[in-house]
Amino acid sequence: MDIDTEAPAPSLVTQIVTPGSAITSDSAYMRGHGTFGEHGTIYSSVAGVVERINKLVSVRSLKQRYGGEIGDIVVGRITEVASKRWRVDVNSRQDGMLLLSSINLPGGIQRRKSDSDELQMRSFFAEGDLVFAEVQSYFADGALSLHTRSIQYGKLRNGTFVSVFPQLVSRSRTHFHTLPCGVDVVLGVNGYIWVSKHVPVAQVEANAEHIYSDENESISDDERESIARVANCIGLLNRLYVKITDTSIIFAFEASLPYPVKDLLSIDVATELAHNVTSRLKLQA
Repeated sequence: MDIDTEAPAPSLVTQIVTPGSAITSDSAYMRGHGTFGEHGTIYSSVAGVVERINKLVSVRSLKQRYGGEIGDIVVGRITEVASKRWRVDVNSRQDGMLLLSSINLPGGIQRRKSDSDELQMRSFFAEGDLVFAEVQSYFADGALSLHTRSIQYGKLRNGTFVSVFPQLVSRSRTHFHTLPCGVDVVLGVNGYIWVSKHVPVAQVEANAEHIYSDENESISDDERESIARVANCIGLLNRLYVKITDTSIIFAFEASLPYPVKDLLSIDVATELAHNVTSRLKLQA
């Protein structure tokens, strides 16, 4: 498989290779992780997805744990409330840590956290809560340190959770998308995705004191159906290993409209829709 040397950016269509597959013979490219060179040709040393950053070609393994980088946007689940910190499942080799000092207080109050805040930690996040956060650093043992010091981060409500292969979610400028169908999608680069009812940013900012509320807002039947359809579309893209972006989700949603939501789980419909999305992505690229 040769890489298109004229493409300005990596294709949205996944390129899967097996060990020993020829990737490119162009001498302008450099070998990255998961590749080896022989007789002027770059080959894959693992089964995975071809990635290109400028002139660096690498292959990311198909199945591997999420390896965090500073600045990554992740979705995680609180697994334990400890002393001045929460332990968060981020689909990595070990749980991430969210320190009490790394969150916003209700109402956006800026002050040092006190002993009374520590006693109220479960009123902010409790076991089982889903959280939208950013990786800010590493601890000495390699665990990720998270923070939610922004109005766009925090507790997730009004939706459903979807788990996908982390390799299918690429790092991008934004990971929070509002789809034309009125559904918000948070694409965590760790492979955890949150699909929810759209809530305007102005409404969130106006109700900053309720950012840790456990109560969902009223969700209509049409909104529930749209959320379920988007979640199933993400599931079928994951099943057939298609890159998951806001564009591919929109294409899958539009192609799925002739079918009932429950039928999107069948392999025949999923395969047809995935091929439709792949073809549109190729035309767009």
